[in-house]
Parts: sequence; structure tokens; C-alpha cells
Amino acid sequence: MGLTSNTTLSLAVLAAVLLFAGTVWQWPRLAGRGWRAVSGRVGLLFATQLALFAAVGLAANQAFGFYASWSDLFGQEKDQGVVVDHAEDGRPAGPLRVVETTRLAGAGHPRVIGQIQQVAIAGRTTGIDSPAYVYLPPEYFDPQQRTRTFPAVVILTGYPGTAKALVDKLQYPRTARELAKDGRMEPTILVMLRPTVAPPRDTECVDIPGGPKTESFFAKDLPAAVAEHYRVNKKPGSWGVIGNSTGGYCALKLAMHHPGVFAAGAGLSPYYTAPTDPTTGDLFHGDKKLRNEADLRWFLKHRPAPDTSLLVTSSKVGESNYKPTLKFIEEVKATNKTRISSIILESGGHNFNTWRREIPATLQWVSGRLSSR
Repeated sequence: MGLTSNTTLSLAVLAAVLLFAGTVWQWPRLAGRGWRAVSGRVGLLFATQLALFAAVGLAANQAFGFYASWSDLFGQEKDQGVVVDHAEDGRPAGPLRVVETTRLAGAGHPRVIGQIQQVAIAGRTTGIDSPAYVYLPPEYFDPQQRTRTFPAVVILTGYPGTAKALVDKLQYPRTARELAKDGRMEPTILVMLRPTVAPPRDTECVDIPGGPKTESFFAKDLPAAVAEHYRVNKKPGSWGVIGNSTGGYCALKLAMHHPGVFAAGAGLSPYYTAPTDPTTGDLFHGDKKLRNEADLRWFLKHRPAPDTSLLVTSSKVGESNYKPTLKFIEEVKATNKTRISSIILESGGHNFNTWRREIPATLQWVSGRLSSR
């Protein structure tokens, strides 16, 4: 029986109900002070609580899609995602300040292992300030390559998310270093941060009327700040963007709305329109144009096809976005201009373990679509 099947959930609920009833029925017989009576009471209470927690956990997993299978739950899903390309049918002190520098795991000079810098970014046009982590590849510190410039990729968490999780949980810097060392991607600067730049509000990367101009921060202020401080390639097509969940939606939207900035956008487990709920508040304030353009499928149908490359991921079992993702792929293919690729896993929930399986192929895909020098 699968982790997400209704049968498994029903059996867990039935077990909890039967154990509760059995505890009530047997309690008078276990009311003594002997070790057997005490052990019986402890055993029944423990079993009842365990069954109850299991039922609640299974129900929550079905509702939110954290894990797709038992092997996913216990971290045993190891097969990597494979990209499938779909052919077309027919402030004064400076906008970026380094707060702290750290090494990747392992000993050695930065020109051997690279470096992670914790930075503070000040949006000159939007007034938005955000912390971030910047990964600089080993080649950045090579004296013989001191004039070399590098492509850059913005990497976004989900909501609420933490930027540090991109470093130590999803391991983007380590994966990028290993891929570049093996020649499977170009040495690349990674800029890792949350899409939640006005916490605790979930702005969904929207320029909110009278509120935070989040989309402009990511499309204008962030690339400008990074390019001013680091040796980023200034040629067109040098920037990409990757994100998971909310960050995945933002990544696709940024690439579609700003193809002149982002040559590639990859959404891991993305959705395709901005939700409205208590965490977002009123994002559009009656602006119908803004609301429509935040719907990526509407944008494809009613705006000129953006000259950019998109990657979307999902899984056949475990992700709620599987069918919407298939529809999105077909709609992008119909534009005959925007390129679309996908990673579709057989099984994988909406969680870190699934995204770790997709990240190596995603980094390779993005790297192959950016100007490297």
C-alpha cells in the first residue's frame, strides 16, 4: 500500500479508533498496581498515541504532498532527474555589502574549493533590502583568470524558506562545484536568497501597487548590484534563475517577463499563477492587467512569446502540479518561440529530497543556455 493511498490512511484511522475503543474497554481490567497492569496501560496508551499520530501525519502528507512514497519518506529515492527537451511544434555605500565569508565543506584555498559570501543587497530603485548568499567558484580566485567573467544564476527558495537551506540542505554550491569540476557545467556565480523580501508577507514576486516592488527588485536591482560587485559576464544571456515551489513560480515569471535579463528560468515544483491567501494579502489592488500577467498561462496566450528557455519539474506520483505542468508544456510549445524542457520523476513529493534529485540536471541545463565568457 502506497504512502499516499486512501487505503493506508483509512487503515491508520481504523487502527487509532480500535485502539482507543480497546483502551476504554480494557481499562478497568488494567486498573491494578501490579507490573502487568501498569505495563498493559502503558502499552495501550503508547499504541493509541502512535496510531493517532500516524493517521494525522498521513492525512497531512496527503493534503500537502510532502512525500510521495515510503522510500521518499525514508530518503531512499536516489535516481536523478533527467531533462527532456521539448521540440517546438511548427544605496551610496554601494548596492551590495559582504557581511561574512565562509568556505565550502573541506579544507583548502578558495581557488581550490570556492567561497560562499553572506551579503546584504540594497535595491537602489525599489528600496528593498535583502540578505543573500553568493557562491564564487574556485576559478574566480585563480590568479591566471583574474580578468575572466562568469555567468550568474539567481536561486530562490520557497515560501517562507531560508536562504541558508539552499547552501546546506539543497547543496547548490557543492553540486555546482562538482559539476564544474567534471566539466558538466561552466563555473558559475550563484546568488541564493528568499523570494520573501518583505517578510513575513508572501509577495509572489509581484510589483504590488503601493507596496513592495518585488519583481523589479529581482529583475533590475539584484542583477545590477551583483554585477557592480563581482566579475559577472555583461553579455546578453548571462543570467539564469532557478527556484523551488514559490521560488519556482517566481523563476518562470522572471524569465518570461524579463527575457532580456534572464536567458533561462527553471521552476522546481512550480505553480503557474499567483495565489491570494492570508500570507499574500491583496497583491493586485484591482489592477486587472497585473493580475492577468501574474498568470503565466494567460501571459503565454495574450502576450508576445518571450525569447527565453524554461524548465519545469514535477512527478507522476506525489506532486499536485503534474497535470498543470503537462498543460503548461503544451502551451509553451505552441508559441514556437519560447523553449521548454522538463524533468518528470516517477515519484517524488514536494520536499527537499525530491529537489536534490533534480538540482544536478537543472544546473547543467541552465549552464548550457547561458553565455559563459
